[in-house]
Amino acid sequence: MMSIRQRKGIKATELSEDHVAQDENVKVENKLPSGCTSGGVWRILSFAVGGTVALCSGLLTSVYLATLHENDLWFSNIKEVEREISFRTECGLYYSYYKQMLQAPTLKQGLHGLIYDNKTESMRTINLLERMNIYQEVFLSILYKVLPIQKYLEPVYFYIYTLFGLQAIYVTALYVTSWLLSGTWLSGLLAAFWYVTNRIDTTRVEFTIPLRENWALPFFAIQIAAITYFLRPNLQPLSERLTLLAIFISTFLFSLTWQFNQFMMLMQALVLFVLDSLDMLPAVKKNLKTGSFFHRLGRLLLHLFMVLCLTLFLNNIIKKILNLKSDEHIFKFLKAKFGFGATRDFDANLYLCEEAFGLLPFNTFERLSSTLLFYAYVFVLSVTVIAAVAVASRNLSDSTNQQSMGKMGKWTIELKPETAYNLIHTILFGFLALSTMRMKYLWTSHMCVFASFGLCSPEVWELLLKLVHLYSPKRICVIRYSVPILILLYLCYKFWPGMMDELSELREFYDPDTVELMNWINSNTPRKAVFAGSMQLLAGVKLCTGRILTNHPHYEDKSLRERTRAVYQIYAKRSPEEVHALLRSFGTDYVILEDSICYERRHRRGCRLRDLLDVANGHMMDGPGANEPDLKPAGHPRFCEEIKRNLAPYTAHFTRVFQNKTFHVYKLTGNK
Repeated sequence: MMSIRQRKGIKATELSEDHVAQDENVKVENKLPSGCTSGGVWRILSFAVGGTVALCSGLLTSVYLATLHENDLWFSNIKEVEREISFRTECGLYYSYYKQMLQAPTLKQGLHGLIYDNKTESMRTINLLERMNIYQEVFLSILYKVLPIQKYLEPVYFYIYTLFGLQAIYVTALYVTSWLLSGTWLSGLLAAFWYVTNRIDTTRVEFTIPLRENWALPFFAIQIAAITYFLRPNLQPLSERLTLLAIFISTFLFSLTWQFNQFMMLMQALVLFVLDSLDMLPAVKKNLKTGSFFHRLGRLLLHLFMVLCLTLFLNNIIKKILNLKSDEHIFKFLKAKFGFGATRDFDANLYLCEEAFGLLPFNTFERLSSTLLFYAYVFVLSVTVIAAVAVASRNLSDSTNQQSMGKMGKWTIELKPETAYNLIHTILFGFLALSTMRMKYLWTSHMCVFASFGLCSPEVWELLLKLVHLYSPKRICVIRYSVPILILLYLCYKFWPGMMDELSELREFYDPDTVELMNWINSNTPRKAVFAGSMQLLAGVKLCTGRILTNHPHYEDKSLRERTRAVYQIYAKRSPEEVHALLRSFGTDYVILEDSICYERRHRRGCRLRDLLDVANGHMMDGPGANEPDLKPAGHPRFCEEIKRNLAPYTAHFTRVFQNKTFHVYKLTGNK
């Protein structure tokens, strides 16, 4: 097993503030004292300072995360094979294609090897560029070959520094979004501080560097920032065209780099649909609707129903025409997760039993509360939701009602389109994160943006102070700057010493069993040998040795899922003849058994891999506890346990050629 141990001998010791308000709020802003208004010189100075702070925040975050990665693994000192093993599970698979492109004699041969790949899945030729989102690895390998940096920078460092550089862009985009919403760059600085102090819940880039989301989320953040700016009314034509270009490019890059981009795009479409339906878009960017409140509400619900039905209908028709089944396991998983009947489907249960796909743990809110982020977020969310409900009700009411509300003067509640856009976004992100923990990184990073914006927003404080009859322009100005400054001082006081201790704590990568296995494979097996085993381990085998695999962690293909389940029968109660026949059908030469899976204790009973296989095969599970009444005892002992006894039925088909404390490698006998 891979672990991190202590090193031996080392002791661990403001975009333009001219958009602060619109319509009624412009009048409010004009009443502010001269110290709180923005003249020409002040705007230029504020923009220069805010832009500089934004770039510095992004770069410092990037350096901080890169330093943590180095300190955790001692990456600069460990061997190349250890560096590659540190790219766990699917991360190693993605990085292997970057390595493969660099090792190819020519660019043409490298691309040909990816388009006609026969090493990722044995006895099958697949188009990796079509199957996986690895365009970024291709682009980066080409860039590394073209740039004159080979003498100064190793390929692995060029790769990881690019990812950490994208984190700088990510934080800068979050900063800019908060700045655009609030009108002051102080909120952007607070968003960046919160992102760093809540690092455990906002990013996992330092230990899953090549993961697709680490490539995609920076572009997604740029897209949100660009749309936030685009939704401002009265944009100049040139600014509008440039913003649309930024939206197009960021959306294209986001879609290119993440296999789950379609779900995020659906969410984006839903956000814009809701905004348009509730007349919350700027007048030149929406379809105005007429009629009474109930008439408009009825048409809205009918429209929503028709859109959903048409979406589901087209989705099913297109899948049937093109015979697409790559995402059916996701719908099985969702069906089982939300209680629409129990399932024995192996793929669905595999997701259900993983912590990352479970509900968001309660201790997440405890960590977010310790930095005051969650408290600030709930406060801002409550105020903006109240404002949104009031504005939506007014927009859906008839014109007479709207005029009467308009006569209320200072009591009229306003909600800027860009604020409404980010409000609906954060609510949808919240539902997604609460239901699936892996998606919390979308919510928590946007939580930093939304909470910091609200604390620095004159609209939020104006609404709140009017409700308690304490409103005055001067009071708003004092509160919107003093509150974030006090929180920043608190964060520095509480977390700065811990961050410094974290940066001084030096550890190193330590996984001798896996290193020994990879070295043995490289030295003792043919280059074209086919290996079977767990998805996670085989990704490392592909990266470290270049051997052919039977299966791998990119689980988005139906035939691969079926193949993986067949290979995993090595951990089920099956006869040696059955297992041998299954493995041989995929051209397997060697099979790797892991004690950590065969004798798994990490998951509870019913969620261990061997339990999932038993239930899918109709067999009773091991150990004390209830079984479903129709499950029957298996006719054979568990393969991964029994093979170690070297009994004749097993040695006739399998010969042990390597073992250590963690792994057992068997060579299959007989012809393919």
